[in-house]
Amino acid sequence: MSEVCGFSIDEYCVKVKDFHGGNLAPGLIIAGFMVDLACRNLPENTLFEVICETPSCIPDAVQLLTPCTAGNQWMHIIDVGRYALSVYDKYSGEGVRVHLNPSKLKKWAAIEEWFFRLKPKSEQDTQEILKQAIEAGTSILDIEKVTITPEYLVKKKKKSVSICPVCNEAYPSNYGALCPACRDDCLPYISETEHMRTA
Repeated sequence: MSEVCGFSIDEYCVKVKDFHGGNLAPGLIIAGFMVDLACRNLPENTLFEVICETPSCIPDAVQLLTPCTAGNQWMHIIDVGRYALSVYDKYSGEGVRVHLNPSKLKKWAAIEEWFFRLKPKSEQDTQEILKQAIEAGTSILDIEKVTITPEYLVKKKKKSVSICPVCNEAYPSNYGALCPACRDDCLPYISETEHMRTA
């Protein structure tokens, strides 16, 4: 495999480093091949969305290689802990699912040690893992046809906006009389009352 979504392996590795704070993560290399394999198996010019089954690495590759992002809500993360993604026509739901097949890692010892955490990270040979990930390419992946269920194809209409009477910040009205942060006290920080400079 010499390309990932039209980029040479070297070009893709540079993109990964730039996106990932200078690190070349094995999971992002494998995820790049997953995105490439899925996209090559969709009809040309398909307007698609993506479901990632883990928040680790795969969403980064999706955002690097496709128009699907968390911000435009064309990428969805359903964290079931599986190294898999589905790419599908956003209107019909017809698409493909790609996943890393553990049984195909037997001939790739370094990847197997990394993926199953058979050694502490400090004892893993990162360069060998990266080398094997590039050499393995799509050979460690499986692909199948899928149809996405209708509830994922329904587009949510934008709701009206309200001002929370507790924090005085704007939020979608459909959340109720208070914003969820004030109602559920669910954010992991304590706010200081003094406002900082904004300019």
